[in-house]
Amino acid sequence: MTFKEVLAQVTDWLQQDKRLSYRALKRQFALDDDYLDDLKAELIKVRRVAVDEDGRVLVWTGDPAPVSATPSLPTAPPSRIPLVDTPSYPAETIFTSRSALEGERKQVTVLFVDLKGSMELLADRDPEEAKALLDPALQSMIEAVRRYEGTVNQVLGDGIMAIFGAPFAYENHALRACYAAVAVLDSICRYSEEVRQKYGITMQIRVGLNSGEVVVRAIGSDLHMDYSAVGQTTHLAARMEQLAPPGSILLTAATLRLVDGFVSVKPWGPVPIRGLNTPVEVFELIGVSALRQRLQAAAARGLTRFVGREIELTMLYQLLKQVKAGYGQVVALVGEPGVGKSRLVYELIHSHRTQSWCVLESASVSYGKATSYLPVIGLLKTYCGIETHDTSRQIREKVLGKILGLDDKLWPILPAILTLLGVSVEDSTWQMFELSQQRQRTLDAVKHLLLRESQVQPLLLVFEDLHWIDTETQLLLDSLVESLPTTQILFLINYRPEYEHTWSNKTVSDHRGARQLLLPDPGKFRLSAGEQTTDGLDQDHVCRPGLQFWKRASVA
Repeated sequence: MTFKEVLAQVTDWLQQDKRLSYRALKRQFALDDDYLDDLKAELIKVRRVAVDEDGRVLVWTGDPAPVSATPSLPTAPPSRIPLVDTPSYPAETIFTSRSALEGERKQVTVLFVDLKGSMELLADRDPEEAKALLDPALQSMIEAVRRYEGTVNQVLGDGIMAIFGAPFAYENHALRACYAAVAVLDSICRYSEEVRQKYGITMQIRVGLNSGEVVVRAIGSDLHMDYSAVGQTTHLAARMEQLAPPGSILLTAATLRLVDGFVSVKPWGPVPIRGLNTPVEVFELIGVSALRQRLQAAAARGLTRFVGREIELTMLYQLLKQVKAGYGQVVALVGEPGVGKSRLVYELIHSHRTQSWCVLESASVSYGKATSYLPVIGLLKTYCGIETHDTSRQIREKVLGKILGLDDKLWPILPAILTLLGVSVEDSTWQMFELSQQRQRTLDAVKHLLLRESQVQPLLLVFEDLHWIDTETQLLLDSLVESLPTTQILFLINYRPEYEHTWSNKTVSDHRGARQLLLPDPGKFRLSAGEQTTDGLDQDHVCRPGLQFWKRASVA
């Protein structure tokens, strides 16, 4: 990416968010100090659209002259991908529907975050020094909330109040709030270590969560939203935050009911709450599980007997045989929510027929479109056995042990894989690559790793919920599909009908001739009668109402 392209993206981002920390810019665009200084000079001194604040933050001050990237050069997202990204809010939607939003009842989860003992921390400090101390902490809190598409509706000086589920409704608003709470705690822990080394003080926060009904009271022109709670929703969330010991997260039973199976908690029992007549069941959030789908949580409790999909399972079992013979296949399950896509995948994965296979699962999530490679990162963590709280050193050791244990000739892909997993890389050659080159090498590295694994044992590669896929993961899957015909890979995906791709129009040649992607009309639930695949299965008996099948078939 050229300097002009980076400048254009930074300008757009700064104009939208008004304030950006230099740390965020370095992480997002993989900038060194000299490159950052050049950007600051261009924005502050040449274009005069921003000012520096305390040497830490870039603040927007005015509209610039148009800055556009050279049309002939495609803009590539940075390959040194951060684990998260901050999605932009659809302001036009909010303002055009303002009259409808005001007074509307919403089921939401409210989050309060507070810096414990802020008065003592800031005592006897110069106001500018206090501001420099607090601003990065507040920015970390806000970024964590926006990462999971929450709305920060109050900044309280040493903390924030946020809403998940309004103004836009999310069925998993409580789970998003729990993820954000854990992310806030982790980010402040990291920042606290910097503060301790620089100032010799300890910074800790406490978080409270509660779920219930609120009413939208007003919408300001700056998109900050003010809510008036129905019942005790906001009141209880604030009380949870006040009760929480430093460095902990408390939530109510109302929130726990919505995230049961996805988080681990420690019960506190009934706790008297000032202003309420009866005690409230309180729980401490210990951590979030690796589960991302309700079926996974239900499976942990026990599933009902699986019936009615014998034909579909028979087809999948026959495709397993074809893949073992070296003829890679793609199978997609397409249907509306609730028709059984994930359950069918679950039954295949846990069949005795896949015991000798390497099974790698991943899924896109509703809040993950703005986070590049999110499903790929999850897949790599599973493959390498990486746990949530592993340090960078532990991650590096596990990645090297797994990949070089597979094939010691794979060492050239290590910098890309480690960078993708958030581990710093000292490789000078890797650092010299342009961002677009790093991006391409990241795609090639993951693809090469999966193809090499399939040469050792058959690989069942599962990607679920592609309707929420991010752009970079889509590029990886597009590239992988091109290489499947002569591999031992069964690529199993599922998605809702609104998802679109170009695979159905592609053909791939190999020693057996052409392999074509066959995709039925999304508006139909059955293929035309009598169509035959090369394995002899009648496709007319493969599809059922609400669930569509297609597969890559060999064509003589």
